[in-house]
Amino acid sequence: MLELSDKQIADFFRRSYTAVDGLWFVKAEEKYGFDAALDLDDEIWKVFPKVQARMLRDMGKMASNLDGLCECFTTKLAIEGFQFNVDAAGRGFRVSISRCPWHDAMVKSGREALSGKVGARICGTEYSVWAAEFGQGIRFERKSEICTGAERCVLEFSQ
Repeated sequence: MLELSDKQIADFFRRSYTAVDGLWFVKAEEKYGFDAALDLDDEIWKVFPKVQARMLRDMGKMASNLDGLCECFTTKLAIEGFQFNVDAAGRGFRVSISRCPWHDAMVKSGREALSGKVGARICGTEYSVWAAEFGQGIRFERKSEICTGAERCVLEFSQ
């Protein structure tokens, strides 16, 4: 058996998670077409963020509020390999993403032209679910997206 460091193990799981997400989408697209695959993907991202949010909230013993959301959501972004900054924004916080591994994967696979369509649909769903998991009064709004040509994705969460 290989002796792997914790970092190598984490990298293995992160890369496997990313690969399986892309593979299942491509196979669904081959069988049903792009729009149907995107519909299925959207349904998955209505549920999966709940699993992630609840797991991180429990692991960190975080409250279901804006502070808990900020801690857990930025942890998720860091684990997945995003590059980002976080700033206070009124009654909430703003995440400014300078590198998105999901968009990078689309570019690397030659599917950059589809990245905007996927990002507009899936990120909106995913991040709204994250907000809802930390309180009914928490709202999510996208200000810009890398996948549609912006320099950064700007996400705002507020109460």
